Amino acid sequence: MDDTSKTKQTALHSLHIELGAKMVPFAGYDMPVQYPAGIMKEHLHTREAVGLFDVSHMGQVIISGDGTDKAIETLIPGDIQALKPGQMRYSFLTNEAGGILDDLIVTQREDDLFVVVNADCKEQDIKILTDGLAGMATVTELNDRALVALQGPKAVDILKKFNPAVADMPFMTFRELDILGVPCFITRSGYTGEDGFEISIPNEKAVEISQAFLSEDGVEPIGLGARDSLRLEAGLCLYGHDLTDKITPVSGGLLWAISKRRREEGGFPGADVILEQIANKPDVKRVGILPEGRAPAREHTEIADMDGNIVGEVTSGGFSPSLQKPIAMGYVPLALSAVGTDIQLVVRGKFKAAKVVKMPFVEQRYYRG
Repeated sequence: MDDTSKTKQTALHSLHIELGAKMVPFAGYDMPVQYPAGIMKEHLHTREAVGLFDVSHMGQVIISGDGTDKAIETLIPGDIQALKPGQMRYSFLTNEAGGILDDLIVTQREDDLFVVVNADCKEQDIKILTDGLAGMATVTELNDRALVALQGPKAVDILKKFNPAVADMPFMTFRELDILGVPCFITRSGYTGEDGFEISIPNEKAVEISQAFLSEDGVEPIGLGARDSLRLEAGLCLYGHDLTDKITPVSGGLLWAISKRRREEGGFPGADVILEQIANKPDVKRVGILPEGRAPAREHTEIADMDGNIVGEVTSGGFSPSLQKPIAMGYVPLALSAVGTDIQLVVRGKFKAAKVVKMPFVEQRYYRG
């Protein structure tokens, strides 16, 4: 086996092993899918207290240069020029067909942009940004930093012990603050639907700071398994599953991420397609699905109308630990997308009753300030 086939390790790899994690290959990295407590307990603990997640496989990028906010808008439909220092925005890279190449978070710092991209799309995204911003901005990947997430209703109580300044940070804001004397990038954000923070830490201090968090009462390590079930309950998309280069932001139900100014001005890849869909509706739409019974509808489960015609498929699905029943999301024709619409799911070759429901399945509890 050559070196290129080996999975990478995050700065917290040794800590995961020490904590008894079950490790799996994910996006080119050796990552913890669960710890000895198990996915169900980890999920519920995050909803009730605080979970610590290693998300260092994600890409961290700095974009610097004059007019970076305007320049990046040639590649994404997000309104970055409206951001003040310390504010963040969810957006996506789009292609000429209006499809989503990746979803990402852009933070306006004092003099540059801090961008977090998905692990699977990291190399692609950095190339798109570098090529697309050539001559206008410099794109620098931060390979020397880990990224951890403290998530849950008590996350703020833990983190403010290390720096009280985090207490009044609203959702989707950024500050550069010291933790144990180490300069960290702290955002009040996350992908669980709970209040919480993502903390970018120099690699050499990642284990020390993570151990300090875990030594606090109520903080438990949480793996990728519970991260996935938490984001599904919160109605949040997973790139490569619920979002792809064939899915537009309009079909994906992400129109809220494109401001009025960007809709009026366009100027991003696929703008014509996206603006046409805004005006005339897309053919398909992402919906929440509540299957009847206890059998989960997994990804790629076929969706049928009440006459038995296959009309779509599930893109994310599983058992909800919080609700103690199966939940799913997927794409259906616009005519079947209204909340309350009866549909069927083909589970193990049999038609099972299901209903289109409103998302999120579990209330999002972000701190708005």
